[in-house]
Amino acid sequence: MKIRRHRHHSVPTLNMASMPDLIFTVLFFFMIVTHMRTETAKVHLEVPEGKELTKAANKRTVTNLYIGTDRDGQTRIQIGEKIVPLEAVGSAILAARNGLNDEEAGLYTINIRADRNTPMGVITDVKQELRKVGALNIRYSATEEGKETKKNTK
Repeated sequence: MKIRRHRHHSVPTLNMASMPDLIFTVLFFFMIVTHMRTETAKVHLEVPEGKELTKAANKRTVTNLYIGTDRDGQTRIQIGEKIVPLEAVGSAILAARNGLNDEEAGLYTINIRADRNTPMGVITDVKQELRKVGALNIRYSATEEGKETKKNTK
């Protein structure tokens, strides 16, 4: 009895018709889920924790003000993408608020994201500068207690 070996092996072809649908579905999913950051913290931040936290309703009327340390260990203030000295905080806030209409200007809020080790004197000085330009709606950022804090360094 002779055993015949088939030397002609055929590999089944894959149906690639649904591949573009799958790729676009995955791409669409990541576009929806991904949060795009509009500004990057240039100072070291270790955000404090809090219990009763709320989210800002309208992000267009919120300006983030970061207070942290740079690589040299000096306390720095960042508004938007710029590092500003304490004396220029008021003018930077006025410039940011000027781009809003009257209704949005009434809702204008400063969101202070300060490092947990920032001296309270620095935060008080920043608040005094904000008071001079009439920026009285102030929020403080924190992470939820029990959740791991995120460290931003650059």
